[in-house]
Amino acid sequence: MSELTIDFEQVEAMGISRQAFDEVLDIIGRQPTIDELSTLLAMWEANGKQQSLYGWLRGQHHVVERNDYLYDGSADHRAIREPKVKECVEIARTLCKNLTPATSHFTLNTGTLLYMVGNVSSEFADSDYARRCLHLVDQPMATGGHEEDRQYIEMILTALSGADLLSAHAAVGQGGVFCSLLRFTSPLGFDILTPREVRLDAFLFGEEPGRYLVTLPETVDDAFLLKMDDARLNCCFLGRTTKNRILVDGFDFGPVADFS
Repeated sequence: MSELTIDFEQVEAMGISRQAFDEVLDIIGRQPTIDELSTLLAMWEANGKQQSLYGWLRGQHHVVERNDYLYDGSADHRAIREPKVKECVEIARTLCKNLTPATSHFTLNTGTLLYMVGNVSSEFADSDYARRCLHLVDQPMATGGHEEDRQYIEMILTALSGADLLSAHAAVGQGGVFCSLLRFTSPLGFDILTPREVRLDAFLFGEEPGRYLVTLPETVDDAFLLKMDDARLNCCFLGRTTKNRILVDGFDFGPVADFS
């Protein structure tokens, strides 16, 4: 990842308005690197080119709009501000510090596809993140009734593994998708995109059960997705494994070693 920052003359040459550039500064809380801005521009061209970049950024709810989450589990009702990407780096380091890597019986290569199977959750109150970072001691949004879903997904993924349609799978556990990915892909890292309709901290650190991480080679991607449709399972493409570095939504979280 290039450490070179970019000035506004270069930004204008890339077709980015002052409003959009200011919005990028608000997202990451600092001057972006050239690589970060180039990645964001590529994401816009792939997903939102029918709008201005500024308009597209304004639609990225979990990193731009300050849509507070109302914690309604106690008498004092706490409003929890959605963290910026930069703040999520520090949250992730707190949650993943001294994390024990998963014992794996498979070898991952750089560039392996990463998926999440199961419902995308917007809940995080009953999580390590809520307890350690937000200091929420109650668990008003703890969810039950996931055991049948978990058993069904486990059965399908085990069958697909036996048919060589995936490399490995693991449940999302303590620390949510972020910490589970760190354990799952160790000693490699990961480069993922997060769904825009869900709060960034909820997606990365929520621990709602009944969700699985899956790795597979690109050669079986189409066949895997067809099986997901046949099984009527929600499946979310996350990204790919990297060589010892972590990126989220195009922004560099740093080397894997920073989270151990």
